Formats: sequence, C-alpha cells, structure tokens
Amino acid sequence: MARRFLVEADGGSRGNPGPAGYGAVVKDAVTGEVLAEAAEFIGHATNNVAEYRGLIAGLYAARDLDPQATVQVRMDSKLVVEQMSGRWKIKHPGMRPLAAEAKEIFPPEAVRYEWIPRARNGHADRLANEAMDAGKRGERWRPSGVPEPAAAPSVEDTGPTAPAAPPPGWSADLGAPTTFVLLRHGETALTPQKRFSGSGGADPELSGAGRRQAEAAAAALAARGTVQAVVSSPLRRCRETAAAVADRLGLEVRVDEGLRETDFGAWEGLTFAEVKERHPDDLDAWLASDTVGPTGGGESFAEVARRVALSRDKLLARHAGRTVLLVTHVTPVKQLVRLALGAPPEALFRMELSAASVSAVAYYADGNASVRLLNDTSHLR
Repeated sequence: MARRFLVEADGGSRGNPGPAGYGAVVKDAVTGEVLAEAAEFIGHATNNVAEYRGLIAGLYAARDLDPQATVQVRMDSKLVVEQMSGRWKIKHPGMRPLAAEAKEIFPPEAVRYEWIPRARNGHADRLANEAMDAGKRGERWRPSGVPEPAAAPSVEDTGPTAPAAPPPGWSADLGAPTTFVLLRHGETALTPQKRFSGSGGADPELSGAGRRQAEAAAAALAARGTVQAVVSSPLRRCRETAAAVADRLGLEVRVDEGLRETDFGAWEGLTFAEVKERHPDDLDAWLASDTVGPTGGGESFAEVARRVALSRDKLLARHAGRTVLLVTHVTPVKQLVRLALGAPPEALFRMELSAASVSAVAYYADGNASVRLLNDTSHLR
C-alpha cells in the first residue's frame, strides 16, 4: 500500500522582492510524525517565488522518502494552491517554469492541494525564517541537531599569506547562483559594415547569415540543457534570435525593455569613420566620458548602465537560483560583464563581442558576481 505524506511548505521575502527563503516539512499523514525538513536562503526574490521553491523542495523531499507515495500539500499561499490545482491560470511567466517543475515531481493524480490559514502553517514558516536568518549571517540553514562545521584555521595557523576575503560565492554555501547566459543577437545587414545600430534608428531583421547563427546558438544551448527561461531585448534582431532558441527549448520569450541597445542618436546607421568625419568633437567627448551621449540626444553609456542594472536586479529577483538566457546587444552584454567585474567604464572599449557570441555571469546570494564566459563563438565554427 502506498505511503501517505503531508507536505507543508512556505516561503517569504523581506521586502518583496528582497532577501528570501523557504521552508518545507514532510509528515506521515497517519501519525503526524515529522519525516523530513528542508529550508534554504535563495537570495533576492519575491514571496511567490519563495513559496513555489518551498513547494518544490517539499515535494522532492517526499519523493526521496517514497516516489510511490500519495501527497497532501498544505500551504497558506492561496495563489500557489489555486494555480497548482488548476483553478487559476498562471499568468506570470516567471511562475510557469516553477509550476511546471513542481508538477513533474509526482504524477498529477498522486498530489492534492489544500489551503490552510497561516496560523496552521507555523512549522514551514519557522523554517523559512530560519533560512533567511542564516542567509543574513552568511551561513546555510541546517536542521536542528546538526553541528556547525569545524571552524576555519586562524591566521596563526595559515600564516600571513591567508587571503583577507574569499572569492565571490566562496564565503558560504549559499545555494545555486542565478546565472545569466548572455547571447548577442545574430548578424543583420548592418553588422558586417560595422555601422552604429542601436534603438534610436531602424529596427533591422536578421540577415541570412544571422538566422544561421541564431540556429547554431540554439542548437548549442539546447545541447547544454541548462537554460530555464528566455528574456529578450524588444528589438527585432534579438526577438528573432531569442525565438530560435526558445523554439528549440520549448520555452516562451519574455521581453525586457531595459535590454535594448544604446540609442546612438544622429549616429544611427553611420560607420565610425563617418561619425569621425561629421561629428569629430562629439565623438572625442563620447570616447572620453561615459556621461556624454552621441550627437542628437543619444544615450550616454552611464544611462545605459543604469537601466541595464535595473533590469538585472528585477530579473535576479524573478529568477533566483535559475539559469536565464538574455538575448541582447553589444552594450548591454558589456555593461553586465563590466558591472560584474567592478571594472571602470573604459573597460567597455576593451572587450570584443562577436555576433551570436555567448557570455555568462553567475550572481551569488551574498551579492557577489563571477564572469564565467566571454565572447564564446565555438558553436559558429
């Protein structure tokens, strides 16, 4: 006879979005005995993301105990219960992958969902808060009774060469980082001519070569199998590139306005040589300072950095702990890499970024970031 489990799950965010964590407990449905607990600090996220992550953790814990069991899920999140029961549509694209993952852990007929008042979900709520408190201390939540790991050697033990601070993501085991895979769009007719092509001029489509590049990138990313969501700049060349990947992966494309290319003002469609001939003083000023925009009211790189950083933070909150493909342009990719490195603005001019190239940045719950890849074009050969 199949075992029967109760899974109680909860999640919370201090700020919504803000520092977030989840908790889940698995109980024997007959005796009420606690069989397993799970909790984790997940970095910057919303309440809904944390609640879904708690559900997923609870279901996995139950499956580890008995994959043939039947499960009664109890949560105080009306949203999650109604969506997982199929009575409410999942409108937010950030929730769909989480709901899909939860549905795959057990057969649908083996799981039932029940809403309970918050007062009856105290165990899972306590675990979620313990996880958030641990994350605030730079630690990882551990079940009660599990000893802390041995203290690190003192400076006297390691000698004067011990590092003053650990590398990004090494200060504590903070769980899986959020990874942005950064794909520059494929070529357009303007790309081989090296013309300024931003968001203030024409909105060109991919060329034949660009479509082939997009398909090659899609095949490589599908083979890698790690991308869980696709986000694109609103410009056509990116949406076409993103669609090629999303179709291969069976995902939807979400558009983020903040990922658009720089508005190059009066320079749109011109080559560098043409700009130098027509607007030499403006070009010199633009190259000398990231606060100066192109002729005719174009965006400065400082302005682009601010909007890209805003989109980065929103996407980190929405996709905490996941791998997300961002299909965008030269400047946004370079800005994300520069910001991750803490490099000065002039670093933008020291990066090569080819059409349809892949870069990657991992973001950790402790606020640090690590550049994993830059300008990979191996899939185009």
